[in-house]
Amino acid sequence: MGAVAVKLELGDIQGLFARGYGDLKAAAFLLLGIEDAVAARRWLSEIAGAVTSAEARPAGHALNVAFTSSGLARIGLPADAFEMFSNEFVTGMTTPHRSRILGDLDGNAPERWEWGGPSGPQIDLALLLYALDDAGLQRLEEEQTGRLTAGGLVLRLRLGTSDLDDFEPFGFRDGISQPFVEGLSKTGPAERTVRAGEFVLGYPNEYGLYTDRPLLDANDDPASMLPRDPQGSGCADLGRNGSYLVFRQLQQDVPDFWRYVDGATRGPDGTSDPHARVRLAAKMVGRWPGGAPLALTPDADDPALADANDFAYHELDPRGARCPVGSHVRRSHPRDSLDPRPGTGDSWEINRRHRILRRGREYGTSLTIDEALAGGDTSERGLNFICLNANIQRQFEFISHTWLNNPKFDRLYDDADPVTAPSAPFGGTFTIPTDGVRERVTNVPRFVSVKGGAYFFLPGLVALRYLAGMTGEPGNSSSPVGS
Repeated sequence: MGAVAVKLELGDIQGLFARGYGDLKAAAFLLLGIEDAVAARRWLSEIAGAVTSAEARPAGHALNVAFTSSGLARIGLPADAFEMFSNEFVTGMTTPHRSRILGDLDGNAPERWEWGGPSGPQIDLALLLYALDDAGLQRLEEEQTGRLTAGGLVLRLRLGTSDLDDFEPFGFRDGISQPFVEGLSKTGPAERTVRAGEFVLGYPNEYGLYTDRPLLDANDDPASMLPRDPQGSGCADLGRNGSYLVFRQLQQDVPDFWRYVDGATRGPDGTSDPHARVRLAAKMVGRWPGGAPLALTPDADDPALADANDFAYHELDPRGARCPVGSHVRRSHPRDSLDPRPGTGDSWEINRRHRILRRGREYGTSLTIDEALAGGDTSERGLNFICLNANIQRQFEFISHTWLNNPKFDRLYDDADPVTAPSAPFGGTFTIPTDGVRERVTNVPRFVSVKGGAYFFLPGLVALRYLAGMTGEPGNSSSPVGS
């Protein structure tokens, strides 16, 4: 469909949609359980006015809140309201079918997770806190945690973050490639601008349709707090200006990653080759450590291209001789390289239907390559992966299953994502096309493991106030009172 003019109700959308709060360097994510529904609704009513909207960039701190399906049920949303939430959200991330889609098997099975799995504590809410610095975060966190007990809430887990200066723990520049979203201030080429309905509910998506969202009978909203369905059904639109938030805590084995690429590139006499080591790592990722894309500079890192994102693959590199087809960044964002008709608007159209807004934060300390190879630092580090999408199945799950974990992605044979995908029992394979005979590395282990995860709903601000105003006990029919 391409992008069209749309006016987003930014004052009703939580701020995480519009920005990742890059200038707020300190962040913590509090995973909460609801023990008293009445007190929790009172707490929600009290903090609703403090939730950061997408309307303006926050100056000192930001706060956003999201619910799992169990959280919405425990706070009192009636059972019939869940019928129009997505099945992925309602049933959760840990069903056997979903575990196969996401590759959460064997050592990464949900039964082994520290949180979000069937044997862990129930997670009902995520409170996302951001501040300019650690001191500001401490003040914000103390203020919010001091309200939890009176609010009928219990802190299940605190996930801290680290400011690694825009680099992820493996040592590569991160956060470069984000979609242009219609209705936001940052604009780009039409073929690379994604309709807002792909990320926030209540607006047309790339098919020109409204993604399914929770619509309530008008009688469940007697005070007319919620907007009405723009398609004319008369229903109260609980989903409008909301989004689905995917959260996965991913531990990265940085020493193992660099030991593997070092071992795979040693010379015939067994000596390390630092240039070949970094080259293989860059081929696996798809960008050089400094951020420059291999599609534009295949032979060496180029600081001038550290933030480069305005390129396509088909004309420059159809076979992947510059940037391997199986590399992480090419898989996760194939641009114009896939059928139908690679290099055309048809290929870009397919790409636009499978984008996500990434809003994650790293945790743990950074390691240099030499420190990683020395292996002395075994402390945990990784990524609190967070993304927003309006259709979990067609966006996040499609990318994970069909592009990242698929060993036959784009005419490959047995190559899954070399950085993030689960490997075969004896290790994975990574193919590097060249102008001559292709290169292959084998026995690629899994470098990323799952510590926990869940699907959340990030409501609009009006919907938050609606939820705070409900009456009744968990699981019973309820309706808001007042406005």
